[in-house]
Parts: sequence; C-alpha cells; structure tokens
Amino acid sequence: MTFVMVEVDSTLFKKKFNHKFIKMNNSGNTLLAIIAGSAIGAALGILYAPDKGENTRKLIADQAAATRDNFTESAIDLKNRVATRVSDERETLDTRVESLVSDLSYKTEDVISTLEKKLAELKSKNKKLQKTV
Repeated sequence: MTFVMVEVDSTLFKKKFNHKFIKMNNSGNTLLAIIAGSAIGAALGILYAPDKGENTRKLIADQAAATRDNFTESAIDLKNRVATRVSDERETLDTRVESLVSDLSYKTEDVISTLEKKLAELKSKNKKLQKTV
C-alpha cells in the first residue's frame, strides 16, 4: 500500500470557501432586499391610498366579481357558439348524406334499367340463334 502526501494551500481553500459563502450571502441579501422592498411598498401604498381600506377592498371585490361574471358569460357564449356550429355542421352533413343516398338511388335505378335492357337484348339474340340452329 502506498500513501501519497498532498499539501493543500490553506489560503487558496479559504478564498474559494469564502467566495462561495459571499455568493450565498449576496443571494440572501438580495432576497432580503426584495422582501423588505415589498413590505415598504405595501406600507406606503396603504398610507398614501386615496380611499379607505374598506372601500378599496370593496372595489377589488367588485372588480373580481365583474371579471368572474365576464368570464362566465364568455364561457357560456363560447359553449353556445360551439353547440350552434356543431348543430349546423350536423345538419349540413345530414343533408349531404341524404343527397348522396338519393343520387346513388337514382344511379342504381339507371344501372338496373340499363342491365335489364341488355338482358332483354341478349335474350332476343339468344332466341334468334336458337331458331337458326
């Protein structure tokens, strides 16, 4: 078994460790500054608000209710438009299918008539051939 001695420069280790600590400390300071700024902004907003808190809360609640009502109306309107569109498309499809079936029925009748005429012609030719034999 071989042992290797490694010498570590303690100043380099301390610099790297302190650098990471400073980065973490800066992140913590930034977060703390954001929280403090938000709290100060909220406090100043309340202090300099042009209306009473009760009135402001009522205004916010009214706006939220109006937004909810608008959203509900929009959702109902969208549902009705989709239902109407589906119904219209269903009627259009039904009309197309009926038209296709009707066209096929007429064409089938034409084909049957043509086949009956050909059959009659063939029977006639067959009779003529049997008489000559």
